[in-house]
Amino acid sequence: MYLFIGKNTTFPDDNNPPTPVNSTANIEFTPWRDMYAAKRITTADVTHAVPRYDWTSGTVYDQYDDQDTNLLEDDFYVITEDFNVYKCLFNAGATASTTKPTGVSTSPFTAADGYIWKYMYTVTTAKALKFLTNDYMSVQTLDSDDGTDQYDVQAAAVDGGIHVVKVVSGGSGYASAPAVTITGDGTGATANSTIVAGVVTRVTITAAGTGYTRASVAFASGAATATAIISPKGGHGANAVEELGGKYIMLNVRLDGTESNTFSTANEFRQVGIVRDPYLYGTTTRAVASSFRQSFRYQLSSISGTFTLDETITSGSNTASVVEFTTPNLFTTLPLNLPFANTASVTGGTSAATGTIAAITTPGLQPYSGDIIYVENRVPISRAADQIEDVKLIIQF
Repeated sequence: MYLFIGKNTTFPDDNNPPTPVNSTANIEFTPWRDMYAAKRITTADVTHAVPRYDWTSGTVYDQYDDQDTNLLEDDFYVITEDFNVYKCLFNAGATASTTKPTGVSTSPFTAADGYIWKYMYTVTTAKALKFLTNDYMSVQTLDSDDGTDQYDVQAAAVDGGIHVVKVVSGGSGYASAPAVTITGDGTGATANSTIVAGVVTRVTITAAGTGYTRASVAFASGAATATAIISPKGGHGANAVEELGGKYIMLNVRLDGTESNTFSTANEFRQVGIVRDPYLYGTTTRAVASSFRQSFRYQLSSISGTFTLDETITSGSNTASVVEFTTPNLFTTLPLNLPFANTASVTGGTSAATGTIAAITTPGLQPYSGDIIYVENRVPISRAADQIEDVKLIIQF
């Protein structure tokens, strides 16, 4: 995968860049004509991501419910100022949370405000610097022990446990709290009930059990009803990506100056995108280098005048756009038709500058090769040799 930048020329309204049109011409062809540099995306540049919900006192958070069809649109997890991520298993009857969850316990815990939380993982400082935004945060599931608390959480997860029972109807007329029985295809779950003014108001789990995929709750007497909430496959904390809905992929590719003289710092870019498995120019060999200059470089002789950025240059009936001019080198986008020919003359459409092509250096990547899987237009982003841009893209699958 390569992140590419391009589109040095202006949009009709640079403050309101157009949305790319999802057509073959505008996705597979046009971006190649505007592209002038590409950088390889490494595994360190990519993470699963989920929407970010900061814990804030006084907020009513949703609670995890295996029967909730809109769960992944709910704010049933939070990140605290310590960068710890917690899943809400019980929201104290949809009341406001006033006690910040803390700690890295591998077991669910009850806060002073009645909320039951499950610690999931901590966003490391490195991950926070690279991937944490106002709206999204990174999420991962570990394949091996990396020394963090998350691995302990995964190892301690209880598959098919029941940590919460939701009271549907409290009944009435209870003189004492009725006994609670949980039955299903798992084993070991136990609970007791609490009554207030003859009504069942709470069922508290005393043992979560294991192996449940379905369960029913019965009271020894009266008309109260309740529903058992079963943990996700593997248990709470076993797979943070799946449990929190990591259907987003976040990329953060850092563009550092000229990237070894492959990225122009003389011009702006208005388009970013991703191309998968492009070929090296003139070959069918898949590109693997870290970065590529994607503009043509024409070394000129007999130069008259100074070519200006973004102007259209002409060679015969063929045209291209100027990305950079550093005497005697003229860098252009992909010519509209065939590449300019050696010994041919070129003329600037605005500057009227002229020159004769003495040598040609082709781009690094073969135009129209590979698959362009993402394109986004942006307001102009200026570059400089001592400047670093962090390009963050969030893609939903």
